[in-house]
Parts: sequence; structure tokens; C-alpha cells
Amino acid sequence: MEMFCRFLLVFSLLVLVAESESTCNSTDRKLLSKAFKSVSGFNLSWFHLSDFNCSHPPIKEIRLPSRNLSGIISWRYFKNMSKLHVIDLSSNSIQGQVPGWFWSTKSLKEVNLAKNMLGGSIGFEPNQGNGSFSSIKLLNLSTNRFTNLGKLSGFANLQSLDLSSNILGSLSFDFSNLTKLEFLNISSCKILGSVKAISGLHLLKYLDVSNNTMNGTFPSDFPPLDGLAFLNVSLNNFTGIVHSDKFNKFGRSAFLHGGSFNFTSLKTPSESPSNNTMKPHPKQIPTHKKNIPKQNELHPSSPKNPIKKTKSKTETLIICVSSMSSFFLVSIAICFFCMHRRRKVAARNKWAISTPIQFPFKMDKSGPFSFETESGTSWVADIKEPTSAPVIMSSKPLMNMTFKDLIAATSHFGKDSLLSEGRCGPLYRAVLSGDLHVAIKVLENAREINDEEAVTIFEGLSRLKHPNLLPLCGYCIAGKEKLILYEFMANGDLRRWLHELPTLKPNVEDWSTDTWEHQNISGSHVSSPEEKTNWLTRHYIAVGVARGVAYLHHAGSTHGHLVSSNILLSDTLEPRVADFGLRNIGPKSKNIGHECGVEFDVYCFGCVLIEILTGKEGSEESVEWVRRLVREGHGGDALDSRLRVAGDSMNEMVECLRIGYLCTAELPSKRPTMQQVLGLLKDIHPELN
Repeated sequence: MEMFCRFLLVFSLLVLVAESESTCNSTDRKLLSKAFKSVSGFNLSWFHLSDFNCSHPPIKEIRLPSRNLSGIISWRYFKNMSKLHVIDLSSNSIQGQVPGWFWSTKSLKEVNLAKNMLGGSIGFEPNQGNGSFSSIKLLNLSTNRFTNLGKLSGFANLQSLDLSSNILGSLSFDFSNLTKLEFLNISSCKILGSVKAISGLHLLKYLDVSNNTMNGTFPSDFPPLDGLAFLNVSLNNFTGIVHSDKFNKFGRSAFLHGGSFNFTSLKTPSESPSNNTMKPHPKQIPTHKKNIPKQNELHPSSPKNPIKKTKSKTETLIICVSSMSSFFLVSIAICFFCMHRRRKVAARNKWAISTPIQFPFKMDKSGPFSFETESGTSWVADIKEPTSAPVIMSSKPLMNMTFKDLIAATSHFGKDSLLSEGRCGPLYRAVLSGDLHVAIKVLENAREINDEEAVTIFEGLSRLKHPNLLPLCGYCIAGKEKLILYEFMANGDLRRWLHELPTLKPNVEDWSTDTWEHQNISGSHVSSPEEKTNWLTRHYIAVGVARGVAYLHHAGSTHGHLVSSNILLSDTLEPRVADFGLRNIGPKSKNIGHECGVEFDVYCFGCVLIEILTGKEGSEESVEWVRRLVREGHGGDALDSRLRVAGDSMNEMVECLRIGYLCTAELPSKRPTMQQVLGLLKDIHPELN
């Protein structure tokens, strides 16, 4: 028995040594080096891996996204890498064509070549026999220069296929063999022709054919719709009937400019009883004033005027009618007087915030003037005389103020006046002459910009006027320091409003934003918890923000850092976008996508819209979580539990989430314009806009 055990042990060791030698004899590194020989930016040391038994184990994954690789790959060397399962070369500048035989590499499971400059055909070459077979399950070739589809019949194991943003022209081959396909995106491929080629995909859960010139009849020429969680057929030439259940399931945005559709059994907001009960006045969506009673509410039983036989009864009736009419007219007059007086008081007290403590300002010495913030940082106005730096007020050009007035109004830019410290610099509140309440921001990152360039930027920003923008009302250049003045907003910023941060508690923990706190202002409307749970209020805010950003884009400008803390709320909860245009003089945004441009603004708006609907911070994790739920058809699970649900409001909120999904598309070219976004949001409640 002992001999047998020894023999077994020796045999096992021999087997392990043999396996180790076969593993260590791998030539994958040499093959990889040859494959990338003509690719600049490639470094073989990225694959210098080691394990317990071998210094060069076989390569199973090639993950090199966004490595600035450029050139042509020698694909033939991948054929002999028998353990290769994953290739991810996305977001580089790889050129050339992918040979048809490459797809039949047996070990490959995932291939991501998105965002490159590859061209030619996708799929197996026409001269390859029917025996060509691919084991790939996930294939992403989006945003390249592929011009046509080859034979797709060999992709029998494919579960996810993204061919969006190519130049395919037509669907020349049948997709019927792709029986396991669950995800298909062929949007923005300039496809002209029928959609019938994909009608046999019975397991699809995600289908996007938008922004093509496709035709066909809906829904008969499409794959079965019952299994779909996401559908987008917009910007095409389809015809057919869209029943209410499909419209509610996929949303209005799925069919936008999709062709000549007949929408059946769709209730308009005016026909919906639930909407009638929720419908506020178009100009006062987030209502905070008591409604004026209607005539039938003041007088539940209106006097009738039947003909009486006796004169005394007739006279009594006439007296009653006259008295009631007089009382009614007097009541109306009183109501109008009260409303008029209330508006005057509100206008007079609009900025009745507590005035910062002001000390007598004396010129004890000449400059430079140094000011320290709560965090211990400081900024210096390098001027000898504070009256030498004028304050230019674009809204009131005749006001004669200087930097000295700003020092006095902010108590020497003291901590009592400090609202917050954000990515651009400290933010102070002040009450200037004429009872003008402003917020003053010090642009710390603008110190190296010369005065002429700064004036050009500030003057341009002050000319952008829109009800949903918070424009500059003035600026001051004190040495190298550039200060800008904003109108003070009563209800603080959207971030605090959504997340209910404590009143009067400055937020100095979040250094990525610029905020000022929610003030309890006498004579101004203070947001109530009921308004925060009102879906129409949040929709009203989202539409206002979209209007402001759409106007910016129409005027040829962009925001560059649109977040909820840069959206201020007036005393009537009218949203006003702030800090636009400061990307030219501030730090670049670190969010996903392009760091500037209209596409990045659309992405940021999508994040804000998701935050409005979910009540969660618009972080990358939150956005990915919501996008996954929308793709799976469970968008309702992401909605803020504090929102009241009544009537069709659930479908409306899910439709808004779908719009946020479109805005946060990974590829900038697939995001809608802000004008299109505004139209989609307004269509949800057209009677309120």
C-alpha cells in the first residue's frame, strides 16, 4: 500500500511538471509583440505577468482601452493564441480592416473595438463556407467606419451586438441565425431599407434602430415586442399602429419622428381624470399661494330667480340678489386688492435676507488686501487703493461702486458673509446700496488671465439673458483677482432642495461645487415638503433647466459644468442655471464624456434629470444604475420613493427617466440636442408649458 501511494505521488508530480512546462512554453508574448509591431503607443511590458509556476503564463485578456494606440494590427497572430478570451481595444485610433476569419478564433468570447477607425466589412467573408463559426458572445464595433455587413450566420452564440455609428447602408444579410441575440444597436448607421431582416430575433430585450432611414410596418415587421424592455425607432420612415400599451411601455421618445404612426387609445392630459386633479396654472406650476375661491365655491347655492305670484316675494328676491351680487363684487375687489398688495410686499421684500454684520470701514493702511477663508486658504487683492478698482454693474450701469464698497458690504469678506467654497473659489453674500442683494464669487483660477480677456468674457456672459439663466449682474477686477456678482436666489440651489440639507448650514465638505445655503426669507416663498414630493413641481424644474441650457446652445455658448448645485431656485421655484461659460477660466470638468461642448452639456443635463427623478446624487454609479434599470424595463424601481404617484404620473416619470437615458448615452454622437430634449419633456405635459 505504501508503494502504491508513493507511485501515485510521483505520478502526480510528473503531471504537474508537464502541465507547467506546457504552460510556460507559451509564445503568446512573442505573438502579441508581432501583432502590435506597427501600432504606435503599444508597450509589451503591460503584459509582463507572472504566477507561482511560470513567469510568462498564456495571455487570456487584452484590455487596452483609451491607450492612445494608433496604427494597423496584424490580426493573423491572434489565431495561435489559444487561451485568448477577451479583446478590448476601444477608444483608440486603430486603422485597417478586420479579416473575416478572425471571428472564428475558437477561444474568443468578447470583442470590443468601439471608437476606432476600422473599416471594411463586418462578419465572415462571402467566400468562406457555411462551416465558419464564431464563439463570440459580446461584440461591440460601434463608432467606426465599417461600410457593410458580411455573413452573420456564423455568429450563433452572439448575445450582444452593437454596430451603431457606422456606415452600413443596408441590412443585406438575414439575422435569423442569431437566435441567442438579446441586445442589438444599429442606430446612426445610415441604413436605408426594410427592418424585416431583424424580425426573427425572438429573444431581443434591447433594440435601437434610431437615426436611420429605415422603413417597414410597426409592429408586424419588428421582432416580438413583448420581450423587449427597451425600444427606440425614432428618426426613421416607419408606418403602422402604436397601441397605448406599447406607447406607455417604451415612451414617447421611442417614436419621436419615427415615421407616420397612428397612436390609438392614447389619453391626452385633458382627458385624464387624474391629470385634471393635478393640473396647476401654467405660470405657477409650483404654486405656493392659496387659490382664489371660484364663484361657485363662495356661493354653493346660487340664488334662483323663479317668478313669484306675490309682489312681496319678488321684492325680497330682488333685494337678496342685489345683496349677494354686491357682496360678490366686494369680495372680488378685496381679493384683487390683497393679491396686488401681496405682490408689492413680495417684490419689496424679495431680497429681505439677513444683512451681514458690517463694521465701520476705515482705511488704516494701503493695499494689498488679504482675505482668509474658513478653510485656511487666502486670496489677495493686490491694489494699493480699494477705490481704484471699479465695480461694473451691467444691470445698473449708473451705480457708482468700487472694491471698497464690496469690502464694506461683506464685512471685510469675513466668515460671517462666506456662503461656501467651491471649485472656482469662495462665495460671499452682500447687500449693496439700493438694497441690492448679491452673491459675490472670487474666481481663483482666473488670476493668470489678463484684464482685457477677462472683461471680454464677463461682458459676453452678462449679455446672455433668459428667464432660466442667472446672468452676471456685475464684475470687479482687483489686481489679479476677478470677482463676479450674481443676483441672490431665495430658495438656494437644486442640490440642497432635493436632498434637504440643513437650513443655514454652509456646505464646505463638497469642494467640487459652488453653493449658497437655503435662506428663510421673510416675504419670500420657502419651499415646503409637499412641493418636493410633487411630481409636477420637479417636472417644471426640469423643463426650466432644459430651456436655459437650450438657449445657451442656441446663443452659441455652452455651460461646461452643469450640476444640481449650479441650478438656483427663485422664490417661485423658477430654476435658473448659474456659472455658465466659466469653463474658459475655471478648471476642466472631470465628468465622463467630452470636457466641453454641447454633447457634454447634454450628458450633464441627463445626470441632473436622473437626480431630480431618483433623489440620488447624479454620480457615475447612479447614472449606470438607472441606465441598467431602464434597459431592463424596470425604470420605475429607480424613482424617488418620496414622490407621490397618482394617475398616469408613474408612466410620466418613467418617460422622463428614458429621456435621461438618451442624454447619458456613452457615445456623444448618440445624444439628442437640448432642443430635442426640451421638446420631449414638454410633450409629457404640453398643457403646462
